[in-house]
Amino acid sequence: MKPIINPIVENVTRRITERSHQHRQLYLQRIDQAAGEGPHRSHLGCGNLAHSFAACQPEEKTIIKMMNQANVAIISAYNDILSAHQPLQHYPQIIKQACIEIGCTAQFAGGVPAMCDGVTQGQPGMELSLFSRDQIALSTSLALSHNLFDAVVLLGVCDKIVPGMLIGALSFGHLPAVFIPAGPMRSGLSNAKKNQVRQQYAQGNVGREELLAAESKSYHSAGTCTFYGTANSNQMLMEIMGLHLPGSSFINPATALRTALTHASAQQAAKNSQPGGHYKPLGRQLNEKALVNGIAGLLATGGSTNLTIHLIAIARAAGIIIQWQDFAELSTAVPLLARVYPNGDADVNQFHAAGGIPYIITELLSHGLLHRDVTTVIGNDLIDYTFMPSLRDKKIQWSPVPPSSVDNTILRPVSRPFDSHGGLNILQGNLGTGIIKTSSVKSQCRVIKAPAVIFNNQQDFNQAFGNGALNRDCVVVIRFQGPRCNGMPELHQLTPALGVLQDKGFQVALVTDGRMSGASGKTPAAIHLSPEAFLGGALAQLIDGDIIELDADKGILNVLVDHDEWQKRPLATTDTTTNNIGLGRELFSHMRSHVSSPETGASIFKFEDPINE
Repeated sequence: MKPIINPIVENVTRRITERSHQHRQLYLQRIDQAAGEGPHRSHLGCGNLAHSFAACQPEEKTIIKMMNQANVAIISAYNDILSAHQPLQHYPQIIKQACIEIGCTAQFAGGVPAMCDGVTQGQPGMELSLFSRDQIALSTSLALSHNLFDAVVLLGVCDKIVPGMLIGALSFGHLPAVFIPAGPMRSGLSNAKKNQVRQQYAQGNVGREELLAAESKSYHSAGTCTFYGTANSNQMLMEIMGLHLPGSSFINPATALRTALTHASAQQAAKNSQPGGHYKPLGRQLNEKALVNGIAGLLATGGSTNLTIHLIAIARAAGIIIQWQDFAELSTAVPLLARVYPNGDADVNQFHAAGGIPYIITELLSHGLLHRDVTTVIGNDLIDYTFMPSLRDKKIQWSPVPPSSVDNTILRPVSRPFDSHGGLNILQGNLGTGIIKTSSVKSQCRVIKAPAVIFNNQQDFNQAFGNGALNRDCVVVIRFQGPRCNGMPELHQLTPALGVLQDKGFQVALVTDGRMSGASGKTPAAIHLSPEAFLGGALAQLIDGDIIELDADKGILNVLVDHDEWQKRPLATTDTTTNNIGLGRELFSHMRSHVSSPETGASIFKFEDPINE
């Protein structure tokens, strides 16, 4: 019997399918043609092939030459700067051994760059962060361009890395793909206590030494940061879209279970190849239903707003057109089921212990808020992802997740959610179109009407805050932060100061054409505003004192200025000649000049949009 699906979920999926039809069909034709050509290494000349396995062991050379067993590509974002990626160092050997055990091979195809937004927050390097996603996509494509592989495993965790790898892999969508996570570091200093010290530092009540001590107790070992930001939202997304093994996202590094899951993931990738007999090409697996499931998971868990950009870019790489309105409409149907910092006090380890993603999937499936009939890396039914893995006698065992949440302060059922709304809304008005995340914003703070205070950069804001000039009701506007202007950096560094103003009792909001971190918190923030100020968007016409009305519940963002006066306003400008030079930024000028709007994925890749043809 066909599972019952919520009518809003069904209608949004249908509209996405209809608007995407032309480009999706062209994409599928392309990957089907590639699949029909068989193992690509069979088309290589003898010299080409000899080059490809010259460094392999004799057993590996024999398998690769036979062409009848899978050769799995390994693409990794390993480096020592990202704590989340440091555990990936030894994964290739585990993957190679796992493949050899079933008569297949694996080769390290290439590495991709992976910058840490936690290091670059508030620094010039953050202006390269968004563009690193498309650079990673290009690097993934280069690694796969040797035409040697039957499947691919992708080792990446953090902000732009997973979306970039997925976009690149979709350009080789005839290949099956499995993502293998590294897992979160164990819990250290609580995120709430860390944020408290940050706010004390912003007010000058503690010094740098105390702040560094608190940060070091929070970020203390290998593994993903434990708050529910973009990195951990990525892991949720890969699991709910069936690209991880079930329940594997939040298993800690350096554990026997983590190693066993890596081993099993490699073998699953080989089995999913054409030679493996269970062919599951990525480009067909990641369809409209899988993407809607990803959005539903993002909403139900209060995930990162960065994914409202990345999911659009990922979808377009598969010939599918998703719009912000789809997120907003699904948010009216999908309730908020999780409270994980910054949307609550718990971290992802506590979230996982309470039932984690398998519990979320169980609840959403039982209420028709997810598509069950989707292809995953292990089957053709999302019900498989309602199971948790454990290790028994050195073998992975999957058990059904408990029917009730272990901790109702962290996870709740659909019948008793934290909020009936998914915590994400689209904002529209005479200031443009943007996104707001409300899952961590108290209901009494979601509507504000206050004078604008205009800044063209973060540094001027910090100076005004330090001088006490913002101790009043106000809407802070940080403009000239869009992708065309300076690469659309995250403005997470503003969070402690804005929180301090709120704690003093002031009504405060942020409006910007930039991004906030996946850790954006209790201050209402209208972000990703389009068109951006640099391209003549309405933000460029604002002046100090203009009254801005922001209603997160109704989706309203307006400036209350007389029409005739507004029409006479000149556009403010900014000098980018010096801001976009230094620390490598000059090398990315071509990306700034060609990047699309956030509404279309903020991408340098020109995927056609049938809506605008």
